[in-house]
Amino acid sequence: MPIDVLKSGYIRGSFFIALNIQIQPSRIQGTISAPPSKSIAQRAFAAALIRKGKTIIKNAGYSADELAVLNVLEEAGCMVERNGPTVVIDSSQAGTTITNISFGESGLAARMLMPILALQENEITFTSTGSLLNRPMVFLTDALAQLGINILYTKGHLPVTVKGPLVPKNIIVDGSVSSQSVTGLIMAFVAAGAYDITLTVTNPVSKPYLALTLKVLEDMKLPAPDSKGDYASFHFKKKTISPAPMEYAIEGDWSNAAFLMVAGALAGNVRITGLDVFTAQGDKAVLQALMDAGVRLSITADYIDVAPAALKAFHFNATDMPDLFPPLAVLAAYATTGTSVIEGVHRLRDKESNRAITLQEELGRMGIKITFQDDMMLIEGGVQPVGATVDSRGDHRIAMACAIAALKAAGPTMITNASAIKKSYPHFFTDMQSLGASISGL
Repeated sequence: MPIDVLKSGYIRGSFFIALNIQIQPSRIQGTISAPPSKSIAQRAFAAALIRKGKTIIKNAGYSADELAVLNVLEEAGCMVERNGPTVVIDSSQAGTTITNISFGESGLAARMLMPILALQENEITFTSTGSLLNRPMVFLTDALAQLGINILYTKGHLPVTVKGPLVPKNIIVDGSVSSQSVTGLIMAFVAAGAYDITLTVTNPVSKPYLALTLKVLEDMKLPAPDSKGDYASFHFKKKTISPAPMEYAIEGDWSNAAFLMVAGALAGNVRITGLDVFTAQGDKAVLQALMDAGVRLSITADYIDVAPAALKAFHFNATDMPDLFPPLAVLAAYATTGTSVIEGVHRLRDKESNRAITLQEELGRMGIKITFQDDMMLIEGGVQPVGATVDSRGDHRIAMACAIAALKAAGPTMITNASAIKKSYPHFFTDMQSLGASISGL
């Protein structure tokens, strides 16, 4: 994986991850700290840009998604310095005229930062790489057009060329496709100093992520809008943004910790630290799914212990937390009997892959039977998965799902394109090795 040294001197992509790795059936045991939440980190970096001052962000990770946002901030004129997990962002001189920006392969970076950067008056072209080039942006461009942005070029996805400035006003947008674009509009309205304005969102999805956006704004002393708890409307109030220096710490990531929990439920006793049990992260709901499946859990404020048990089929609605589909599909496959049901399949179509079909086909190579009925994924238990050669298809959560499925499979599993994990959890395979997983090729 190439090394790219940014202007601030920190290194992007400094973790080597093999393209192909092999996992033997393994017993795991030990304590592992959850990786930092990339969803919170990306929002915190964007909030630091809005603050127009110095922000010290602690416990940040090195995922490709996080680094994509930091790269954009530098292009926007921020001073960014990195010392291990601590990132210092000084946005006091931000405002560089931008003409071209690439968001890498980060969907949140694109949908969140595009509205903020569109506050400037000049023409700017936004682009990306990889699968993000095929992910829909129509919702966002339609919303930007309502806010005075001249859309000069778009085919419904990136690249997009626009000419600002964005001017906040009362608008109604369709929130049924993605909460990420709603987050971007909220951030842009805050950055513009909007007040006595209401952003109305019909059919909002992934409400926990909208709650997370508001919490990050509040924690970083920015004027978060009122939502009345339903996330269908956001009313902005007048409040001065203080540029005074501040510190902010990133909590552990429940989305990625879910893979560690399922690994423990299948293959050994695992203690996971670094998670906030009172978090606003919606993926904390994984605990309910684990309990419904009969997993042995011990939950404290400092750690979560997970231990194997005879698993049973379960029913879970993942509509508002679609990132839980991959680990929970694997958990369901190892139920001793019965068919598990996970609702919300329509939320999987526009990820790094069509995640529903990818799970069906790649886990299917391991003998795991997945079918669909309306908006539900049905996973058949009671069949021993087997080792196989599977392909992540460039999707980080598919790579991790196949890896934890391999821990209890009959025979070794080869995962191709395993380096996809760099998008969210670059240390995943080495963390699994530290727990005792037999992984070769790293």
